[in-house]
Amino acid sequence: MKLHIFITRHRLPAFFTMAFALSWLAWLPYVLSDNGLGVVHFRFPQLLGTPQLLGVLPGAYLGPILSAFIVTAVAEGRPGLRRWTGRLLRWRVKWWWYAATLLGVPVALTLASLPFAHGFAVPGASVLVAYLPALVLQMITTGLAEEPGWRDFALPHLQPRFGALRGTLILGPLWGFWHLPLFLTEWGGWPDVHWYSVVEFVVAATALSVVMTWVFNRSGESLPVAMVLHTSVNNYMSVAWLEVFPGIDPHSSSRILLIASTVAAVVLIAVTRGRLGYRPRAAEPVERVLTA
Repeated sequence: MKLHIFITRHRLPAFFTMAFALSWLAWLPYVLSDNGLGVVHFRFPQLLGTPQLLGVLPGAYLGPILSAFIVTAVAEGRPGLRRWTGRLLRWRVKWWWYAATLLGVPVALTLASLPFAHGFAVPGASVLVAYLPALVLQMITTGLAEEPGWRDFALPHLQPRFGALRGTLILGPLWGFWHLPLFLTEWGGWPDVHWYSVVEFVVAATALSVVMTWVFNRSGESLPVAMVLHTSVNNYMSVAWLEVFPGIDPHSSSRILLIASTVAAVVLIAVTRGRLGYRPRAAEPVERVLTA
């Protein structure tokens, strides 16, 4: 079977296989370096204060976004690419979507952190000044690398076939497991990482995916809003969290994300009866559902 025929008939398997393979291969030097397992005695240089921009970001860009572009281009051609980029550029939505994601994420994570904290502090001026620029950096790195694949490609192919909730419960664990090699590096706390931290992260990614599906659907499939939600989690935890809770155990971050995301996911599933804001299009092409 020719490759383009296989990709056209099996778009989701092709996308996920390619996304995992490209990212994991690109992350291999980082995993083997002294930033990870220490097999190769080389440390990735720091850029903007972190080695992750050079060690992690290339693999992120080579995985979800490139795989989504290739599969869309092969299977759907220019019309598919226009739909794909259309969602990526759909930033003109009601302002309160951005306000809700920008403010709701810190509030939810702060409330979830309180039972684990030994104190609470008002963040200093340096944190407040750095917060917005750091969020912009997260948007053009993590957000742009991942979400055009997970939410802009995979989710619109999963929902017509499996429904919003079942589609999300497929996507969420795969999104979480995609990060697996990074737990063997400084990114995941190596060498102090435990198996239950990985499990907590995957379950948290699944719960967060439920929230992101609802936001994506209800905002009119606006990828920028979904990206703001995703990157707001990363940004708060990396920039402000330890400043707000100076005595907290840094290893509890996955557990706190798990709690906040699970509570929000359960509420949304109950309120929407599992629909998560998804409204199937009346003219949904049959072949798109069957070949996704």
